[in-house]
Amino acid sequence: MSRRSRVRQVVLQLLFQDDLNPRGQSDWRSFLSQRLLGKSDLIALGERWFLGVRQHRSELDDKISAAAQNWKLSRMPAIDRNVIRLAAFEFLYSDTPHQVAMNEAIELVRRFGANNSPKFVNGILDRIYRNSKPNAVAKTDSETSEQELAPNQG
Repeated sequence: MSRRSRVRQVVLQLLFQDDLNPRGQSDWRSFLSQRLLGKSDLIALGERWFLGVRQHRSELDDKISAAAQNWKLSRMPAIDRNVIRLAAFEFLYSDTPHQVAMNEAIELVRRFGANNSPKFVNGILDRIYRNSKPNAVAKTDSETSEQELAPNQG
């Protein structure tokens, strides 16, 4: 696993905890430091991503809701929702290329999500990217199947 992939995994854990119990994670800096073996450059990157998602959460959630037609954000699996938030933050608000963020998101959700999560996450991120970049080349809405946008309910 690459260093940045490891940071994403740790940040996802923090986002998941923060999402389900917003008041419970008071020592997130220590969590980052322990999980990233005290490496200051990785900790700084993790802090940027974690705090960035927190800061832009309502904007990210609005974009996710707009892209996830017929799905309420609260009904999405928490892992999927937070993987999408992190990847969308990366390609919308940082210098991570969208394809890198999307590929990393798919790998994270393969590891931690349900069987249908990769298709669901890919579909949502693709729509968010297309909505933010009008000239981006991507599937049209009619080409994105409803199955791609349906998380595993099991």
